[in-house]
Amino acid sequence: MGIDDNRREIDKLDDAILELLNRRAEQAAEIGRLKREGGDPIFDPARERRILDRLAALNPGPLSADAVREIFGAVFAAHRLLEQALVIAYYGPAGSFTHIAARSKFGDGAKLRPADTISDVFRAVEKRDADLGVVPIENTTAGVVPLTLDAFVESNLKICSEIYVDIEHCLLSRCESLADVARVYSHPHALAQCRIWLRSNLPEAELVPVGSTARAAQLAGAQEEGSAGADTAAIGPELAGELHRLPILRAKIHDLPDNRTRFFVVGRLEPAASGRDKTSLVFWVQHKPGALHRTLGVLSDHGVNMTFIQSHPTKQTPWEYMFFVDVVGHASDPSLAQALEDLRDQTTLLRVLGSYPEAPARPGSE
Repeated sequence: MGIDDNRREIDKLDDAILELLNRRAEQAAEIGRLKREGGDPIFDPARERRILDRLAALNPGPLSADAVREIFGAVFAAHRLLEQALVIAYYGPAGSFTHIAARSKFGDGAKLRPADTISDVFRAVEKRDADLGVVPIENTTAGVVPLTLDAFVESNLKICSEIYVDIEHCLLSRCESLADVARVYSHPHALAQCRIWLRSNLPEAELVPVGSTARAAQLAGAQEEGSAGADTAAIGPELAGELHRLPILRAKIHDLPDNRTRFFVVGRLEPAASGRDKTSLVFWVQHKPGALHRTLGVLSDHGVNMTFIQSHPTKQTPWEYMFFVDVVGHASDPSLAQALEDLRDQTTLLRVLGSYPEAPARPGSE
């Protein structure tokens, strides 16, 4: 069997896949009609998670489970548009990593709208100017995003889903070579995450911190060839370079290979249990010795696994803190439901920020 025979067979399979995708799309469109009639939410992350888990378990190869998830994630995004074109607010500007997270989850066809601040994302969803919002919550090197924690305290929106994005920084510039680069714009975190590379490759360049990597690309992209500012570059994602017509001068210049950011999708819906979930909480404890220890002991007593904890100032009383916690499980699970009841007795205030399907923190980690 020669290569032409293989290609003819692939053509037949592509035709069959196309027919099946459109048959699936017809069913998705009908489900969308029924959801709209019944007032049900279009985005159903628990259902999508169960489908992905089932297909990954059935997958005989040679495709990897990660490849199956990525392919069907794109199918979900495309078919979700047939149910309803969702409006997604994200912490902008366009070309930011939050934009990348929103696009990866909801596809290019969704109505993705940048917001100037994290609070603006929450307000857009609260006012129903957007169906859902996407905000950053933590980075593996820079830590948590305090403004997102503050927004949760002030809002009744729920966490519906989580997204992990690899943070891959590129040097974006119209310069012909590194020797031509005299100035580099970027967000302070991005400059810090590329510190070793910059010291080794651009030791004389001026480093200019700006509000975002997307803004950095905008500034560098605004410089005209032959002008005094044409010796500039930006550090940011490939998408920012595409939007501002900046070629990649060097790719993957970040110092740590496992730099990732976690994002939350926020909205008014509360996903059902998917079988593999997380629940995020915020609580206050009395300012007494052992109060936090006793509170966390409740989780241990009920066999609840805590995967994240972060203290954060209450901003109401000096030196008082609230605690953000992630635990494994859905709030409707009997063991976690009982633990939450007991937690209320140990805390001065407890809020469940949401139960949502757990996303893999690393490819192949499931």
